[in-house]
Amino acid sequence: MRLSSLADYAVVMMSAAARHCGGHARLNATLLAVETGVPLPTAQKLVSRLSAAGLLESARGTGGGFRLARPPATITLADIIEAVEGPIALTSCVDEANHDCAINGSCRVKPHWSVVNTAVRGALAGVTLASLSSAPTPAGTHLTPVHRTPAFAGDRG
Repeated sequence: MRLSSLADYAVVMMSAAARHCGGHARLNATLLAVETGVPLPTAQKLVSRLSAAGLLESARGTGGGFRLARPPATITLADIIEAVEGPIALTSCVDEANHDCAINGSCRVKPHWSVVNTAVRGALAGVTLASLSSAPTPAGTHLTPVHRTPAFAGDRG
């Protein structure tokens, strides 16, 4: 499973927007494009999609621009990905309207895909924009030490 470039860029842009959310000033696509390195036309397209999904709110005119529609702690990675790519689904067979699978009638795995999709979406929904926009924890610092138990009484290892 791999995110599209658009979804990846949307996450990068929303993380940058979250870092600016403490101020009252509104952002614009040009500012985020410069800050993130996302090409301006792509940034403009994503601002439009993210606004349509209710993740950004925009205002036109003098002092216009956009800002997060909700606090970063209430916007999840799943929200952002779905705003750009639509519902999270690993296979198309979970969509009852989609009948393009050659083994649809005899597939014994199909009934289980909704459980898998729910688990993946749940994992993505467990990551908030607040956590994505904060300073990263150094690699390995969140891990607890693993203690090795010898497999045999004579094993000293």
